[in-house]
Amino acid sequence: MRGRSSRPAEEADVDLTPMLDVVFILLIFFIVTSTFIQEKAIGAEPPPPAGGDSTQSTPAILVFVGDTNQIYVNRKLVDMSSVRPSMERLRAENPDSALIIQAHPAASTGLIIRIRDEAYKAEMDRVNIVRSEG
Repeated sequence: MRGRSSRPAEEADVDLTPMLDVVFILLIFFIVTSTFIQEKAIGAEPPPPAGGDSTQSTPAILVFVGDTNQIYVNRKLVDMSSVRPSMERLRAENPDSALIIQAHPAASTGLIIRIRDEAYKAEMDRVNIVRSEG
């Protein structure tokens, strides 16, 4: 073809600088306007050191939750409505005692949390949750 001249096609250059500016502005906006959630954890007190003073040891109140969600307070079978009065009675007998909630792995988590809440309502200061061996 005689009258046509072949020229190489021009390459199109895309300038990405404005797009990067917009991305950084959006990033700064979302960082500034975001709110951070502060998570609350279950209070768990570590056991006392082994070399401590053993002459003044106070017995702990033991609440055991079995695999079929039966509840024992100091080895006495109770129902959920009498857990708090039992804890309050035992705490009145020994005010410095700690509460240990020992739960079977198959026990209901909701029941364990309800027992912990009842302990806090009974103004128990030291509440520990441990897992039984099964």
